[in-house]
Amino acid sequence: MSAPAARQSARPPAPVVVVLVEPAGPLNVGGVARLCANFAIAELRLVAPRCDHLGEEALRMAVHGGGLLQRARLFPDLAAALADCRRVVASCGQVARDSLPLHSPADALGWLLAATALPAGEAPPPSALVFGREDRGLSTDELLQAGRVLRIATGEAYASLNLAQAAAICLHELHQAQLRQACPDEPGPGAPLPAPSAVAAATPQARDSPADPLGDPAPRAAVEAMLQDAEELLLAVGFLYPHTAHARMAKLRGLLQRGQIRDGEVALVRGMVRQLRWAAQRRSP
Repeated sequence: MSAPAARQSARPPAPVVVVLVEPAGPLNVGGVARLCANFAIAELRLVAPRCDHLGEEALRMAVHGGGLLQRARLFPDLAAALADCRRVVASCGQVARDSLPLHSPADALGWLLAATALPAGEAPPPSALVFGREDRGLSTDELLQAGRVLRIATGEAYASLNLAQAAAICLHELHQAQLRQACPDEPGPGAPLPAPSAVAAATPQARDSPADPLGDPAPRAAVEAMLQDAEELLLAVGFLYPHTAHARMAKLRGLLQRGQIRDGEVALVRGMVRQLRWAAQRRSP
């Protein structure tokens, strides 16, 4: 094998993790774990679950996904669950949500898979697919932590889907996209898709083909730290006021969501904030 081919073959696709925010139904949690096993999702993350995810109901519903459920990682909030992720897609069940742009599952999940190829030997960071609470979904603040927000098209009379049903639709769409990406020369619509093993056997060129030429977004932990720095500075210099800071920072988050800020841009903004803070303190009485 030539050196370039060896370098390419060391570029595995970015793993996708499923994140459930405050799930309340053990049957739903078990059902999603089973779906993760069905569609080869290796990791399930739970944010402050409101049920016993290792109880009898959840494990019985998980069936062969029981091991994945037992290995599920728990987090206190969504920001912590997404800290190591660069590409995040969140599911939204409402028709409109404070002017956030909504995408179809195909568009949003295609973007989720478009991770940039990494140098040989470097493990890719995970991408995340996030689902909200059964009763009220994700808050606007939580949706603003995602790079894309998807909505499953339903009838207008009753748009709400069960959590496990929504996960089934999205994971099926994600798996179809992975198979098409792995075997781009397969016959078109109506023909049977390749076996799941074809994903692992795909050529590096096929896996790398959808990569974003601008690179992946910055890790969520870096973006959150940058926003925290910026908010503290803007409060200190009087640009923000405590009673309006949250709403104005939400607008900034929306701008960054549309722009998909990258590593170098995060470093630039944090450098500006540090210099401005130094200048403000230097001129303080």
